[in-house]
Amino acid sequence: MTQQIRVGLFGTGRIGQVHAMSLATLEEATLAWVCDPFIEGAKRTAAEFGGRVSDDPEEVFASGEVDAVIVASPTATHVDLIEQSIDAGIPVLCEKPIDLEIGRVDALRAKAAATDVPIALGFNKRFDRHFVELRRRVGAGEIGALEQLIVTSRDPGEPPAAYLPQSGGIFRDMTIHDLDMARYFIPDIVEVSARGANVFSEGIRQAGDFDSTVVTLRGSKDELVTIFNSRHSAYGYDQRIEAFGSTGLLQVTNKNDSLVRHWGARSVEGAGPYQNFFLERYAEAYRLEVAEFLRAVRGLPSRSPGFEDGRAALILADAAEKSARTGAAIAVELSA
Repeated sequence: MTQQIRVGLFGTGRIGQVHAMSLATLEEATLAWVCDPFIEGAKRTAAEFGGRVSDDPEEVFASGEVDAVIVASPTATHVDLIEQSIDAGIPVLCEKPIDLEIGRVDALRAKAAATDVPIALGFNKRFDRHFVELRRRVGAGEIGALEQLIVTSRDPGEPPAAYLPQSGGIFRDMTIHDLDMARYFIPDIVEVSARGANVFSEGIRQAGDFDSTVVTLRGSKDELVTIFNSRHSAYGYDQRIEAFGSTGLLQVTNKNDSLVRHWGARSVEGAGPYQNFFLERYAEAYRLEVAEFLRAVRGLPSRSPGFEDGRAALILADAAEKSARTGAAIAVELSA
């Protein structure tokens, strides 16, 4: 395939816009179709980034005018759109999670495993260049055997109240990214323990969810992973990873918009707040995620996480939810 890859985009909400912007920066691809049942959203996106417009996925798949699709529509549509992509022989990059119900994921598992159609999952943090470097250096043995991993992820503010009922809860909506990052470093997780709390948000409490969580994972070699999550952070979007090994430690810290620091009589190394949202912090990672998916579309080796990675992250999220509700540690077997 030497010509531009024609991409169909399902969903024109916030994450759909991110993918449209990423495609616009990649010379090897073009946005060919934009599909959303809210047709005005599709029209606005197409007006800015190009492509034909539809409110019917069947029209996109039957058009013969797409070489790949990106699924950024609501979670409830993901399984059906992945299956339609497989049936049409069209590579698909699907946002996380595959579904909120592991039963629906497992119902598609055999079909996904049997197909040669590339299926990529939207775990964009795997493409952050700082996290990639961290994993490379851990893998090279720079800190000896990896013993502990600490993942911190705190949003600058809680999500809109209308979003909470459809989010699947903090573990399936937010922590799932960090669970995938845990597996990026320690693939074989065997046990999950979690605690959830309602510290500050009455709206989240009323929705039956937690605003603050801590998850502990145990690997098959007794490695430990601790994940700290919060739905708010006064100092900006808090995204850090620390890897501790037998001979040392590696850490990825937060990013500021400015490198300027202030020294004075009352403080030193004063800096501005961290970047305030995931769109700022991970813009490059989203672009690299799409670029890596396009390698798979062209039949080239690709580092994109796949269907099994999406399934594993959901199993871990479900186990974290169960542990937080029951107080028990939950054994998991991700390859079963």
